[in-house]
Amino acid sequence: MMMTGEQYKQSLNDGRRVFIEGALVTDMANHPIFKVPVEVSAKLYDRGYDPNPDAVRATTRVLRSAEDLRHHATKLEEDDILLEVTSASMMTLLTAAGRIESALPENAARIRAWVKDAQARDVRIAQCITDGKGDRSRKPSQQDDPDAYVHVVERRPDGVVIRGAKLHITAASIAHELMTIPTKSMKAGEDEYSIACMVPVNAPGVRIVDVDYAPRHVDQRRFPISSRKHTPDSFVIFDDVFVPNERIFLDGHPELAAVFAHSLGLWERIGGLAAMANGYDKMVGFAQLVAEANGLDKIAHIKEKISTMIINATIVRACLDAAIDKCGYSSDGSAFPDELYTNAGKYFGAYNFNTMVRDLHDIAGGSIQTAPSVADLENEEVGHLIRKYMGTKQSVDGSYRTKLFHAIYDFTAGANGSWWSIAMLQSGGGLYAQRIVTRGRYDIEAAKNRALEAAHLSPEL
Repeated sequence: MMMTGEQYKQSLNDGRRVFIEGALVTDMANHPIFKVPVEVSAKLYDRGYDPNPDAVRATTRVLRSAEDLRHHATKLEEDDILLEVTSASMMTLLTAAGRIESALPENAARIRAWVKDAQARDVRIAQCITDGKGDRSRKPSQQDDPDAYVHVVERRPDGVVIRGAKLHITAASIAHELMTIPTKSMKAGEDEYSIACMVPVNAPGVRIVDVDYAPRHVDQRRFPISSRKHTPDSFVIFDDVFVPNERIFLDGHPELAAVFAHSLGLWERIGGLAAMANGYDKMVGFAQLVAEANGLDKIAHIKEKISTMIINATIVRACLDAAIDKCGYSSDGSAFPDELYTNAGKYFGAYNFNTMVRDLHDIAGGSIQTAPSVADLENEEVGHLIRKYMGTKQSVDGSYRTKLFHAIYDFTAGANGSWWSIAMLQSGGGLYAQRIVTRGRYDIEAAKNRALEAAHLSPEL
């Protein structure tokens, strides 16, 4: 049965152990930092609520066509990150189920049954993949501390006990379930590290330590974006957490451990690509708006920079469209984006992100950093003078231009921008991860044959 927004808020009072800035959080919905992301999620619970006990929320249904994938990508703009991560988690599990079914049919069936149950309960899911890792040059089984990677420390007839930590976990503290999967491929003998399972956020032994990019200023109007929408990132600790058998999707079988990571990588990267497509278009819009406000929109080098930004935004959008249009299908009929265009687009967008920001800042000028506050605009003694000197011509009000600078600052360099610049680079793995998959999915033999044909050379040579 679907939850309402108020029921969602109440569901967070389940005994979970969440800490931020050294303090235990006792009331998620009313906490000064968490109340914004909780309220955003609650509003989305109310949107599309159906009291029918058999109803399944449209945003958590299985994606089965290119049209579904496109709708999913476009909805990312208005949905919160937690809802997007939930949908991506369900699709990750179904993608993995199809890939392990021939070897572990019972596990695949267990995954699909759990997804149906999660849809019925209308819960939110966080993705726990990146481990502490310890010495990065060593394999999991070679670490000085065996807990550097999440692993099984005890097996019981009814389940297992796991220990370790997962880093960089978006929105774990405001979710209900933790999708906990191996971070990489495992080698023979690393059976205890080959564990994939679902863990309730409030399970005994789970502790979550949060950071959040919410602006801490008394007057948050200089942060028109991040003050309205921000998401906690979590350090999730599993301190001897029991997981019952029905929640275990992989235990042992190191040869299959990478299936879950690769499945998640695909859905993380298509989400990142969609976010970049939307974000790049916004940066182009900001560049044109501020160029017009500054009276420089007709200047040749400004037009040239905006043209370059438009080309970058168009290429990212084209890769997103191609990834969707060329989607594939699993054995159970669920759709998944094309891996070549997903990874190539994600790489291109992340690689060129700083160039986009640099050009926007160059076009806007130093006032993105130094523009007076909204409170200064409202001051009786200096407000009218600020509006006077922040204006550029009769059609451009100084208050509007000042607030435009605030938005550009927040979006690209302030609270939102600092988070976004790292998240776009690291989500779904760094640049190297996308390079590996892109090369692996590209038809290099076909490219070689085309070159040989163009050179009138025989392939046998």
